[in-house]
This record gives sequence, structure tokens and C-alpha cells, in this order.
Amino acid sequence: MPFAPVRNLVEPPLPSRLPLHDRLRLGADYLWRNNGNPLLRQFRVRWDTRRWATLPAIRSDVGGMSITYAGLAEGQAYTLDFTEQRRARNSVAAVRDSRRIAGRDHTRLERLPDSDITIVGTTAPNVRRLPGESSFVLPMRIHFVVDFDEDVEAVLGRIARGERRNFRQRCRQHDWQLGIERDPAWFEYFYDRIYRATMSERHGDRQRIESKESAYECLFRNGILFVLSMDGERVGGHLCHWDQKTGVLTSRLLGVVDGAAEHYAAGALKVMHFLLIRWVGENGIRQLDFQGTEAFLSKGTYQLKRLFGTKVVLPPNHFGDKRLWLQVRRDTPEVRDFLVANPFLVVPEDGELEAVYFHDSDRPVCTSYKSDSPGVAGQRLIDLDEFFDER
Repeated sequence: MPFAPVRNLVEPPLPSRLPLHDRLRLGADYLWRNNGNPLLRQFRVRWDTRRWATLPAIRSDVGGMSITYAGLAEGQAYTLDFTEQRRARNSVAAVRDSRRIAGRDHTRLERLPDSDITIVGTTAPNVRRLPGESSFVLPMRIHFVVDFDEDVEAVLGRIARGERRNFRQRCRQHDWQLGIERDPAWFEYFYDRIYRATMSERHGDRQRIESKESAYECLFRNGILFVLSMDGERVGGHLCHWDQKTGVLTSRLLGVVDGAAEHYAAGALKVMHFLLIRWVGENGIRQLDFQGTEAFLSKGTYQLKRLFGTKVVLPPNHFGDKRLWLQVRRDTPEVRDFLVANPFLVVPEDGELEAVYFHDSDRPVCTSYKSDSPGVAGQRLIDLDEFFDER
């Protein structure tokens, strides 16, 4: 199906609620974080690793093993936090040794805290300068996109068979409707009772949120706020960024009312994803970007989004030019447990994403974490006995 730019779905823009200088400040910050312009991306990654920058270098001990994360600041909230969640046992908090290093030193391993595994967040050009021994190059983030290169029924047919079956069953149980809301008062309800409440319930102290001012000015005014209703009651919402020039609709903020478990149990979020794909296909949009997550297959978000017929891609913003260098430095039972339980994607020299799974004579490959998605070229199985013998 050839791409023909659709009409402006949100014309005219809603009025701003802020002075011009605040709007400019919020707009510049949003572009800095999300814009895909190649020149801005290039400037952003160079700025983030500038020689005089001050970057984190943190050793984290929990679950009987240590991981050091150093480099780009985003990796502290994304990568390090995730590894702590996966290593923690019985809700034991990680013990951190936190320091700061200069940008010029973030790839100098002798300047970093010693640990069982070292992860360096850096740029794609810089990562190739780090040692290749016992190491892997991961994307810092990946996105999940749906391309509308066929008619909507064919695109819906790419969704996992089990999810299509569950959707039909949920539709027999309830009347689901997806609408669009432009009332600023309902935006307030969405932000406080749906988005913020869901983030708080799901992530607690680890939540990362868009400010209300930025969400209104940079997303709601020119974007699309979808509302999910179940049997006539509004139970969820999904705020998306719309780019008319590229024909891409990007998922940004979503949730269910009060983050309530009952709405999750009813399947509200999955139904909303399904209906959003259908709506996008029926409105001539070129691509739906469900945003993304860390490149670890054990991440729940990864396994959820891959079910909807998505393609795994490098992000269109500055994260597309950033990488994680992961080196395994010690052979311990805990390190082996962690590697087997947390397969990940790597970026080989040719640029095609590949899934890496670990195993040994006592630990089978973790097949419950699937990677067979468009955009992932294949799988590599690494025997840890051989891996450590070759060191």
C-alpha cells in the first residue's frame, strides 16, 4: 500500500496555556529528547559524551554479584535499574558505590570500579574502540514499530495468534470502544488519574514521567489522545505524538484508570493496542511506533510489544546512535545465572540485530523469552563453559 500523507488529524491545534518563553523552553527540551533530525541526533550524542561532561560510574552489588555501569547518564535509569531488578532477591536493595568521571574517561576501563560485569553506555563510534574480548555491543534502547505496507486486515493478521484469539474473547465479554478526546479538562483527568496513577502503580520510585506541562504543550495540543471505553465506561487512555510530515504516530503516554489491577485483568491495555493498530490502519498512517525498552529479552515490555506484529528497530532519536558495551569479567554461579536468565540483543558489525542466549551444562537456554520478530536477524547460542574456557 503506497504511502500518501493524510490530512492533519488534529487541526486546528488547541490553544496554549503558557507564556511564549515557557512554550519555547518545553518545545526545545522535547525536541532534544525525541527529535529524529540527523543533524540534531549527531550533535546530541557528541554533546552527551563531550570530554568535559561529568558522567556516572556506579558499582551495584545485589544478588551475590556486582555490575558496574559507567557513561551516558540515561543508562543509570534504564540499564542499571533494570539489572538491579533482575538480580534482587527478596526485595533486598542494591548497594551502590557511586562516583563521577569525566567524559574523556568513560571508556577508560582502569578508571571504572571493578566488578563481575562492566557495562559502558557510549556512542556507536566510541563503542568500537573498547576491547572485544568477552564483550558484546547492545543497543541502548530499541523501538517496536508497525508498518502499514498492506491493508489493515493483513497488518492485524501479523499479531500473535493467541492475542487475536484473546481479543475476540474479550470482545464477546465486553463492548470495547476507542475514541478521541480533545477536551483539555479530560486531559487533566487522563494525566492525573490514568497516566500518573499507572506509572506509580507499575514502577513506584523508579517511575520516569513526562511533566504535565510538557505532555500538554508538546503532545496533547498537536497530538491525539485516545480514550478506551469498556461497556460505556472510560477505563484507559493513550496519548500519542503525531508527525504529519513523516506519517508516523508515536505512542507516548498510556495507562488505565487509577492503575487498577482489575483493568489489567480485563485486558484493557492489550485491547487498546489492538484497537489502536486498527484505527491507524484505517486512517492512512504510514507507521505506528510503540516506542520501546531496554534490549533485554527478559524485560516484560519487550515480550508484550513483540506480540503485536511489531518490527524491532533502532530508535529514530538520539538513542539510535547510542550503545552499551557489556563485558563479562568473572565466572561465578551468579554471573552465569544472570546471563542465562537475561538474553539480549546485540548489534553486530553489519548492523543487523541479533539475539544472544546463554546456556551451560546445568542451565538450559531460556526459551521462554522469544526473539523471533521482524528486525531480529537471528539467534546466537553461547555455551558458557566454552565462553569462559576461551578467556
